[in-house]
Amino acid sequence: MKPQLLKVSTGPTQSFNVRRDLVPYMNNKWHYHPEVELIHFKKGYGTQFIGDSIKGFRSGDVILIGAHLPHYWRFDDSYFEEGAKVSADLSVAHFNENFWGDQFLNLPENKAIKTLLENSKRGLQINGKVKIKVADLLAQMITAEGTLRIMLLLEALTLIANCNKTVKLSSIGFKQDYAESENIRINAIYDYTLNNFRRKIHLEEIASVAVISPNSFCRYFKSKTRKTYSKFLMEIKVGHACKLLIENKLNIKQLCYESGFNNLASFHKYFKITTGKSPLNYQKEYISHLDN
Repeated sequence: MKPQLLKVSTGPTQSFNVRRDLVPYMNNKWHYHPEVELIHFKKGYGTQFIGDSIKGFRSGDVILIGAHLPHYWRFDDSYFEEGAKVSADLSVAHFNENFWGDQFLNLPENKAIKTLLENSKRGLQINGKVKIKVADLLAQMITAEGTLRIMLLLEALTLIANCNKTVKLSSIGFKQDYAESENIRINAIYDYTLNNFRRKIHLEEIASVAVISPNSFCRYFKSKTRKTYSKFLMEIKVGHACKLLIENKLNIKQLCYESGFNNLASFHKYFKITTGKSPLNYQKEYISHLDN
């Protein structure tokens, strides 16, 4: 896929950028930047696209995105409804790998951080107690000044580097070229799919959105994403089902149809293929995680 290059600004007295966002539409498009991104979703849920990985994000998640790795945070539709009762709250830091000098990461004491930043080029989800500590450090960075900001960032990266509960998100074979001409097309495919996945999307329909022929669309999409459009669509449906399971407001049959599946058999089959778990086991694991 071909994302938009995003320019990240820093102040004249700052070597890296840290901010807090309270709206769900900041940089809500497929984009990349040369800076590494560390983000904590204090409040918010939706679908995240990181390289060729698609999964839901939710409150509490902490993600580390490596330099030049394309990503897209797409908040749930409920955030954009008139009179919405849900709100976003996230903290994000952007920093260049060498903002502390060309030799810093080559110091023997910093080997773990150097390895971490290399692994982050696939995107890393931080789990366990470490993510709570990192989220707190990120919140402190927003108001910290001077050397303390850098010390807090180093502490956060050190914690992640020594954590054994990180998950790589994008596949090892994912590669990207950054021709800007495809940006509008990819975003159109994403947005249309996310707005219409609950019903059957015909090939001619999505090909029309991409402004290419149906015969060319499948080949085009797979060449850009390393997956078929049907697999991409299935991952979107399963991701939505995961969100509904977490909310625990619908029974299995109801959320099956709400997620765009035609029958329970196919729902259970593709949910297990995508997540490695049954819907009920997924829900139980999430509840168990909250209790720990």
